Amino acid sequence: MTILNSLIEFRSFMEVLPNYNRTAYEQAVDRNSQLTKPPGSLGDLENLAIWYASWSGTAKPKLETPQVVIFAGNHGITANAEISKFPAEVTEQMVSNFRAGGAAINQLSEACGAKMDVYALDLDRPTADFTKTSAMTESELLKSLQIGWNSVDPTADLFVAGEMGIGNTTSAAAIAAALFGGGAKAWVGRGTGVDDAGLKIKRDIVDAGLICHKKALADPLSVLQALGGREIAAMVGAIASARAHSVPVLLDGFICSAAAAVLYKMNPCALDHTQAGHVSAEGAHAQMLSKLGKRPLLALGLRLGEASGATLAINIVKGAVACFSGMATFSEAKVSKT
Repeated sequence: MTILNSLIEFRSFMEVLPNYNRTAYEQAVDRNSQLTKPPGSLGDLENLAIWYASWSGTAKPKLETPQVVIFAGNHGITANAEISKFPAEVTEQMVSNFRAGGAAINQLSEACGAKMDVYALDLDRPTADFTKTSAMTESELLKSLQIGWNSVDPTADLFVAGEMGIGNTTSAAAIAAALFGGGAKAWVGRGTGVDDAGLKIKRDIVDAGLICHKKALADPLSVLQALGGREIAAMVGAIASARAHSVPVLLDGFICSAAAAVLYKMNPCALDHTQAGHVSAEGAHAQMLSKLGKRPLLALGLRLGEASGATLAINIVKGAVACFSGMATFSEAKVSKT
C-alpha cells in the first residue's frame, strides 16, 4: 500500500505487514562471522548492523540518506492550567525556530547528515479536551495518519520521527495507560518540569480521560483518536509508512514510543523494523520500552523531544553499518581465522 485512503485500509495493512529480507539477513549473519574480529567483539553493533541489513535488503548496506521529520500539534487539554510550564503558543514559536534552523534538532540533523522536514498540523485548531470528548474526530485522525504516512521519503535509508506539542506528554501518558493499564500514576511524569501540584493535575486529567473513554480502550486506534494528538497520530502513520517502504526506523522518546505502542498493540510484529534510539529522562519511558521489548542505544538523560535522542543515535547506526560493510573478511585480508 503506497497511499492511505481510509482507516479500514490502515487496519488491513497492519494485519499483514511486509517483513524483512530473509536472504539479506542470512547473508549478513554469514558475513558477520567472517569479518576480521573475534566473534562478538563489536557487541551490540553486530546485531544492529544485521538488523539494518535485513531491512535495507542487502548484506553489505550503506547509510547515506537518513530522514528526520518533526510533527507539531496543539492539545485542547492545555486549557487545564499547570500541565506544562510553557503556554500552547510555544508550539508554533518552536516550529518557526525549527524552520529557521535554530533548534537543537537542526544541529543534530546536520551533524549526522540527515534531511529534516517539519509538519505543523492545524496549530490554530487544537485537539479537543479529552476529559470531555474525543481528542479527534475520525476524519481528523485519518488526516493526521495520512500526513505522517506521506511524510516518509521512500528513498531514505533510515527514518526518525519527532514531535513538538505543548501538553503532549499528558496525551502520551494517557495513551500508555489506556494500552498497558496501571492508571495515571504509573505513566504520568513531569514533562517540561511541572511541580508537585502540576503533576497531580496531569494525573487527574489522565484518569478523567480514561474514565471518559473507557468504552474505547479495547481498540488501539480508538485510543489514539480519543486521547491522542495530531502529531502523535502523524508519527503512527509515519512509522507504519516506513514499514511499507522497508525503511528502518529509530524511535525517539516517550511521546514517540507512545505512538509506536499504538502500532504494537495493533500487531505485536509492527515494530520489528524499529530500534529505540535512546531512553529519555521522562520517568515512564524506560517502562514503555520494556513493554515494547526494546533496548535503547543511548541513555544520556535527554528529555527535549524533537527527535533529538533518536537523531543523535543515527551516528551509532552509521558506525555499525560502516564497520560491517567496510571491514575486510579474513580471506580478503589474508588473516588467519584460527
